[in-house]
Amino acid sequence: MSLEGKTIFITGASRGIGRAIALRCARDGAKIVITGKTVTPHVELSGTIHSVADEVRAAGGKALPLQLDVRDEAAVYAVAATAAETFGGIDILVNNASAISLTDTLNTPMKRFDLMFSINVRGTFLSSQACIPYLRRAANPHILNLAPPLNLHAKWFKDHLAYTMSKYGMSLCTLGMSEELAVHGIAVNSLWPRTAIATAAVEVHFPREVFHASRKPQIVADAAYVIFNSDSHSTTGNYFIDEDVLRGAGVTDFSAYAVTPGAKLAADLFVD
Repeated sequence: MSLEGKTIFITGASRGIGRAIALRCARDGAKIVITGKTVTPHVELSGTIHSVADEVRAAGGKALPLQLDVRDEAAVYAVAATAAETFGGIDILVNNASAISLTDTLNTPMKRFDLMFSINVRGTFLSSQACIPYLRRAANPHILNLAPPLNLHAKWFKDHLAYTMSKYGMSLCTLGMSEELAVHGIAVNSLWPRTAIATAAVEVHFPREVFHASRKPQIVADAAYVIFNSDSHSTTGNYFIDEDVLRGAGVTDFSAYAVTPGAKLAADLFVD
């Protein structure tokens, strides 16, 4: 398997899972379009699109850091065009950018509701829309949404309805676009972790013990890498779980992914 020479466009790539996917693909000599809002160091959160670009180059890949707010339609189209012009096309789109608020109905301000829907659902739809013309020209094109399986058990709605709806909106993009784009040979899949992942969102929105019971973002990146190397004509419309993807690729030992070796892992949201 190799992604050498492939162009991977990643939203929300300045830290966490987006950064991990960028670095995994870079090891093959891939060309990484690193997009995100963070261009200067955050007071509390490490990582910018430029620091990730430096890491990508050090890992052996080519990097194009571009500031992007996925809520801005004109900017998304402009950045996609710049990426395609710079690297000669787009082979893979990773819809990773996301906003979270684990609040119930009365405690979710409409400003936060709108933020989650504009980034999670609209941002995924818009980024896909802007990249599809370039993906149609690629040899083995993929869209990967960092979105959960459509688990309609009421327990996943009752405590954070707005967030669940927004993430399931991304999942519905997988459902619909996989059928719509099959004629063009563009694979559209979702990927979700079985356990909590040690990202900034988990560190901020979950108890500290959950962070220590999490896995590193590299497990999601390694699973994404396997998906990217699959045949886009036959591997589409799936709601993949990271651990299952890696087991299918022959991985049996997951201990290296644990933040705290030997700790009991915390299951992620939407996974029974």
